[in-house]
Amino acid sequence: MTVSDEKYISTTTFRRSGAPVASPTWIVPLDEGKVGFWTSSRSGKYKRLRNNPQISLQPSDSRGRVKPGTSALGGTAELVTSGPDFDAIQGKIRAKYGAMVGISRFFNKVGHLGKGPFPYGDVGVVITPES
Repeated sequence: MTVSDEKYISTTTFRRSGAPVASPTWIVPLDEGKVGFWTSSRSGKYKRLRNNPQISLQPSDSRGRVKPGTSALGGTAELVTSGPDFDAIQGKIRAKYGAMVGISRFFNKVGHLGKGPFPYGDVGVVITPES
């Protein structure tokens, strides 16, 4: 089983101070052994990856609690907002997660009411795993 076969993964990104920040994320396989997910251009995850492309992935539950007996996989992230990888991430997430996408988008909108626009899934994250 590969990390892209998981329903949820815990992604760990790093603050400028080096402090790790973990959060649960959906994941899909991409070409050439890469994996991907989407995030918002206003999210902390996006800002951390923009400053430091190092990322760690580990199978988890929907709350980000890592699965016992699994190990973390390191990698390097590339942020994309268009092109074949972006399109692949968009299509594959919709295919894999189905109705969950609409539900998640709804709760994203509700959670940010009164805080101005908060784009949903407008940035693709392409991860090249470490060998």
